[in-house]
Amino acid sequence: MRTCLTIAGSDSSGGAGIQADLKTFSALGVFGMSVITAVTAQNTQGVYGVQDISAGMIERQIDAIYKDIPTDYVKIGMLSNEEAIEAIAEKLKHYLPRYIVLDPVMISKSGYDLLQPGAKEALVNKLLPLAAIITPNLPEASAIVSEAVISIGDMEKAAKQLVAMGPRAALVKGGHLIGEPVDVLFDGKEIHYLRGKRIDTKNTHGTGCTLSSAICAELAKGRSMLAAVTHAKQYIQGAIVNSLDLGSGAGPTHHFYQWYGKEGVNVD
Repeated sequence: MRTCLTIAGSDSSGGAGIQADLKTFSALGVFGMSVITAVTAQNTQGVYGVQDISAGMIERQIDAIYKDIPTDYVKIGMLSNEEAIEAIAEKLKHYLPRYIVLDPVMISKSGYDLLQPGAKEALVNKLLPLAAIITPNLPEASAIVSEAVISIGDMEKAAKQLVAMGPRAALVKGGHLIGEPVDVLFDGKEIHYLRGKRIDTKNTHGTGCTLSSAICAELAKGRSMLAAVTHAKQYIQGAIVNSLDLGSGAGPTHHFYQWYGKEGVNVD
C-alpha cells in the first residue's frame, strides 16, 4: 500500500493539522503516518494555546517511522520554532524522501501567530530547498517573498520567486482573492492557472492542511505534479461543498464526503 507521512501540529478539534492530514490520506487511499510537532488547544473559533514538542522527540518520531515503514512522500505543516525546523531538515536530508509537500503554516484563520519570530528564515533556508512543492496562501507568500501578493500578476511573480528559493514547484493559492479563486502553479517551466468556484460557506477550517495532504497523497499514487495538484483541488472543492456545520465558528470540511453524507453512516 502507498504510504504518506505528515509532519505537523495537532488540532484538538479535528478539522486541521495532523487530524485533517490523516483523514485526507485515508480518504484518498494511502496509508498515513504522523510526526507531531506541536499540540494546540483550538476549536472552530480559534487557537488558544500551543505547546511545542521538543526537537529531540520530533527526531525520534521521524527515526521510528523510517526505520520501520520508510516513505518517499512527506507533507510538512505547522512548525513553530527554529529548532524543530532545523531538526526536521537534517532528518529529511538523511532519509531523502523523493517528494516533500511544504505547507508554510504561519497564521491561523483566527489570527494566531503559529510561526515564532526568527523561524521564518530557518523555514526559507532549511526546508524550501528540500521541497518538491510549496503551497502558500497569499499572506504566506507575501511573508516569504517580502512583497505584497494581492493579484494574479503578483501570484505569478511570487511563484517564480519561490521556486528560485529551492523547491521544484510552487502553488500560490488564491482563496484570498476578490471574486472567483484562482491558484497559480509554477512547475519550474510553465505557469498553470487552476480556477475554482467560490463556495458560500464559513466552514473552511483546515482547507490548507487538507489540500497539501491531498497533493501528497496524489503524488504517492503516481500522478505528475500538475495532475496531483489538479486532483487535490477537485477533492478539496468537494470537501468544502459538503463541509460540516459543527461548532460556533468556521466548521471543518468533510474529508469523507465521497463515502457518506453530512449525517454520517447509517447503521442498520
